[in-house]
Amino acid sequence: MYIQQFFIDGLGCASYLVGCESAGAAAVVDPDRDVEKYLDAAQARGLKITHIVETHLHADHVSGNTDLAARTGADIYLHEQSGVEFPHKTVKEGDRLQLGNVRLDVMHTPGHTPESITLLVTDATRAEEPWLALTGDTLFVGDVGRPDLVGADAARQLAGQMYASLFDKLLKQNDSLLIYPGHGAGSLCGKSIGAMRSTTLGFERKYNPALAPRAKTDFIQWDVDNLPEQPANVKRIKTMNRRGPAPLGELNPRPLTIQESIPYFQSGAVLLDTRPKADFVAKHVPGAVHLEADDQLSNRVGFILPPDVPIILLLSDPSEVRRVIFSLARVGYENVAGYLAESLDVWEAMGLPVGSGDIRDIEPAELNALLQSSNSDRPVVLDVREPWEYRQGHVPDAVLIPLGELSARVGELDPEQPVAVICATGNRSQSAAAFLGRKNFKTVYNVLGGTMAWMRNRLPVVRN
Repeated sequence: MYIQQFFIDGLGCASYLVGCESAGAAAVVDPDRDVEKYLDAAQARGLKITHIVETHLHADHVSGNTDLAARTGADIYLHEQSGVEFPHKTVKEGDRLQLGNVRLDVMHTPGHTPESITLLVTDATRAEEPWLALTGDTLFVGDVGRPDLVGADAARQLAGQMYASLFDKLLKQNDSLLIYPGHGAGSLCGKSIGAMRSTTLGFERKYNPALAPRAKTDFIQWDVDNLPEQPANVKRIKTMNRRGPAPLGELNPRPLTIQESIPYFQSGAVLLDTRPKADFVAKHVPGAVHLEADDQLSNRVGFILPPDVPIILLLSDPSEVRRVIFSLARVGYENVAGYLAESLDVWEAMGLPVGSGDIRDIEPAELNALLQSSNSDRPVVLDVREPWEYRQGHVPDAVLIPLGELSARVGELDPEQPVAVICATGNRSQSAAAFLGRKNFKTVYNVLGGTMAWMRNRLPVVRN
């Protein structure tokens, strides 16, 4: 048996190639949109991809299943309750997919979603019992899949199903079972997923807080409490995955001269500036949206831009274009018209406007000093964490608007008044600050280090 994990930093998504080398057959489980890596890995091992299996309909990223099927001719398999609208084969509890000496046995494990499955993987040349489990978004390292991405109304019912999936099914397996989950650290599909990318059932039984012995009612309450913000663009991503994503095919991003780009901007296209922050501060196109081309781009863009807006990229290096396009496509942003092939110096030489400066980073002590003043420079503190985080401690008089609600509630803020955005560590606040900048807020501060740094500086905190 051969297995290879593919991991996307930032999104925290894991996918797998598993197969039988003697039979030359393989399956890809939970593929993301960059399908070339699966094709290359399979070819290197002498494997033909014959099966594409989804453990569930994803809410945080768009699948590469239709693209991979178009390139390989492999069938796509989903649980019979998935309700997808594209060609596929259904599986149910007890079904088996055979890859030579390797067996994938389907265990229906609802809880994260109604159609979630776990694949118990057996190498018949070694033993008749499962060697490992591909648990999708059921069991993670140190966590389990959240129950609310189908909808808040269904969360308690799904949490009850998760209890049965864990305690009546998965935990009946041997402690030696290797666990390969569908997500790792960075994903919003759990509360607090561990940094290790695999584990064993025995270790999780002993140390995973979700698996602590408790009554079903207590588990349900634990499962629905203290959930982080939902991934951005959830409804669009789930709709794309249900209908079947349009295959991306071969990427041929178009380099655009400045002259060629202007009609796009006149028609409503957004310039997405992915250069380092220092470069953006020194010189940028007024109205451009700044999100660095780091591993958080996929997580942040959904809070800043509407998904259908045409995008033109400004890159530090044209060699980054493929990586950036996949970062966008993974979360449903496919309308990339091209990238600027000329520099901002050329832009400026053509007499087109440029600006400088940016959302200002501010240290907690500096913010505290501003809050003591009574003049017009005193900012409103906007806390973009979740309510449960806010209750554990926040800056006095901070206004709570969770990041996932900011686009709908931005009208509650005055764009003429300075706003200092704070979260837990400074990650979410960057996304919120970029959003406010796009909405033409006059003065926006991003609090460095977030509430944790505020507390480390022993500054005043309110708990309620």
